[in-house]
Amino acid sequence: MILAAYDWLKALHILSIIAWMAGLLYLPRLYVYHCGAIPGGELDETLKQQERRLLKFIMNPAMIAAWIFGLLLIWSNAERAGGWSIFAHWAWTVKFLAVIAMTGIHHLYAVRFKRFQDGTNDWPDKRYRMLNEVPFLLAFIIVPIVVVVLK
Repeated sequence: MILAAYDWLKALHILSIIAWMAGLLYLPRLYVYHCGAIPGGELDETLKQQERRLLKFIMNPAMIAAWIFGLLLIWSNAERAGGWSIFAHWAWTVKFLAVIAMTGIHHLYAVRFKRFQDGTNDWPDKRYRMLNEVPFLLAFIIVPIVVVVLK
């Protein structure tokens, strides 16, 4: 029973991460296009609506679900391994710090979302192009740790 629940938690965690990453990679792309939109114009209003839907209906729920399922997996791993000492491994610390950074990027995107909604964006499109790479770089740290180091 515990193994079946663990497998379901892992599947739900992976699905949540896929949705979250899709949003983290797409939202700054929308911001790049938004930088070129005329304030109050049709493109500006369309992008505001797309950004709101992406952040509120996909990214935020996916991030929350990823955290919930991830924390449940941590608890489940400790139960299965017979204690919390398994988390003393350096890779858990690096993974956790990378996930915290991913959450920080998410929150930065949310702050920038509010700036676009208010018409007060003061960042150039080049900054959003650079930010667009950060979630993938963090995933490049997290995935090998999970797949190769922690198994």
